[in-house]
Amino acid sequence: MSEKSIEYTDVIYEIQDGVARITINRPKRMNSFTPHTLDELTHAVQRAEKEPGVGVVVLTGDGERAFCAGGDVSSEEEGKLVQGEYDFHTTLGRCLKPVIARVNGYAIGGGNHMAYFCDITVAAESAIFGQNGPRVASPACGHVISYLARQIGHKRAREVWMTCRRYTAQQMLEWGLVNSVVPMEKLDEEVQSYCDDILSCSPTCLKIVKASFEAEFDVIRGQRYQYVKMIAPHHVGGEEQMEGVRAFQEKRKPDFTKFR
Repeated sequence: MSEKSIEYTDVIYEIQDGVARITINRPKRMNSFTPHTLDELTHAVQRAEKEPGVGVVVLTGDGERAFCAGGDVSSEEEGKLVQGEYDFHTTLGRCLKPVIARVNGYAIGGGNHMAYFCDITVAAESAIFGQNGPRVASPACGHVISYLARQIGHKRAREVWMTCRRYTAQQMLEWGLVNSVVPMEKLDEEVQSYCDDILSCSPTCLKIVKASFEAEFDVIRGQRYQYVKMIAPHHVGGEEQMEGVRAFQEKRKPDFTKFR
C-alpha cells in the first residue's frame, strides 16, 4: 500500500491503493470555492492524471454537511470565479482517468455542476442537489447548463435551472443524475466498490472509453461564457446581481421585480 499527501491550502490530496482522493477543505464555508480553490482543484486533478499508480480519482468535500455549496459569494473576483469553474469542468472531462463524485452533503450551484461533470456520482441519502444561479443573480451559462439536459432531459434540466428547487439524492437517482444512494455510514464502502471495479479494468481501454464520451461533449463545450456578454453585458457587478448577493448574505428573499 502506498500513500502520499501533497500540501495545498484549500484542498487535501491523498493517494492510496490506486485511488487519488481530492477533498475540498473549506468546511466552514460549506466547501464553497474561490478562484484559488479552483486553481488547486485543477492542479490536483491534473496531477492525479499524471500519477502512474493512480487508476481512479475521487472528488469530495470535507465533513458531512456539504460536498460543495458552489462559488463563494464573498469572492470579489466574479469573472475569474466563473472562468475558473468552467476550466475546472473541462479538466474533469479531459482527465482520462475515471472521476467519482463522493457527495456527502449539499451539492448546490457549482457543487452540483461538479457532481454531474464527474463520470460517476455516489451520494449519501442526506445529500441535497440543486442550482442557485438565478436565485442569487449569478450568471452561469453555456455548456454548464446545457450539459445537464443531456443527462436528465430538457424538461427536468430546465426545471432544475429555472426554479432553483432543492432535490433529494433519491430524486436525483430516479432522474439519472446519481448512480447510487446509500446511508452516510456506507458512503465510503460504496465509493470503494466502484473504485475496485474500475481498478480491475484495463486502464488503456478506460482512457479510450472516456475520450469517446468526451468527443460527444466537445460539441457544446465551446459555448462557455459568451451568452452573458451577448444577452446581459452589464449584468456582472450590476444592481440586479448585487441584489442577489446582498439577499443571500442577509438571508432574505431577493426582490428582482424592478429588473423584469
